[in-house]
Amino acid sequence: MGRKKILLVDDSSTVILMEKMILAKSPYDLVFAKDGQEGVEKAATEKPDLILMDVMMPRLTGFEACKRLRAQGNTASIPVIMVTTRGEEQSVKSGFEAGANDYITKPINGNELLSKVRGYLGQ
Repeated sequence: MGRKKILLVDDSSTVILMEKMILAKSPYDLVFAKDGQEGVEKAATEKPDLILMDVMMPRLTGFEACKRLRAQGNTASIPVIMVTTRGEEQSVKSGFEAGANDYITKPINGNELLSKVRGYLGQ
């Protein structure tokens, strides 16, 4: 079994950098997408084991991207953790309705992110 792969989807290079730093010492391969549309495409080609998905992005929001992933057979079962500044109940609810498995709010807490990632992927 090869290394597990995480797809990071965020239009902010700062957030991607932060996620990269948090996950730098972890045994996972990281791939990146800069918006929801690219995220859906990369999920189909890269077949990641987990997706960290921003919500507010150009072309396709994280919620819309998540719905598309769930509608495609080859990406339907990939766990998606929404990573967003929008922690209010309605956004969380929308995320779960779109098919997200979990939710992390920004600013990202490194320990929380790592523990959730490990929860889905194992060590």
